[in-house]
Amino acid sequence: MSMEMNDSDCPEELQVLALNIFGEPASKANSRRVVKFGSMSRLIKSQKALNYSEVFRQQCPVITPLMSGDIKMTMTIYYASRRPDLDETLILDLLQGYVYINDRQVKERHTYWALDPENPRAEILIEQLPKPEKKPAQRRAKKGK
Repeated sequence: MSMEMNDSDCPEELQVLALNIFGEPASKANSRRVVKFGSMSRLIKSQKALNYSEVFRQQCPVITPLMSGDIKMTMTIYYASRRPDLDETLILDLLQGYVYINDRQVKERHTYWALDPENPRAEILIEQLPKPEKKPAQRRAKKGK
């Protein structure tokens, strides 16, 4: 038997990915600011959220092909102080187009808050969930026979 790998030995999509993204994420709920354009007001991302988005994109690899099935996410966010609320939603948004197609694919989430003033970061484990098995359609018994 040959020890060489062939295409059939490799899964089509990445099954598990572990990432460390350095920097403190902004809370998505608190990361908007009001900006006036003439007589119109608009909500845009805060400077902290914009800065984190740029730092995130520099550190996050682009996975090819993107994960397309259901995903389980385990994340520990290490904050620099006790002040920030636990909020992973900005990270979920930023992973779109880098690791998976859309954050709606995340069907199971475990998020933990931690403190590390010297090294704020997000430790992320992304796992592809098994595809649900399709159950065969059951036929109804006909009445009268």
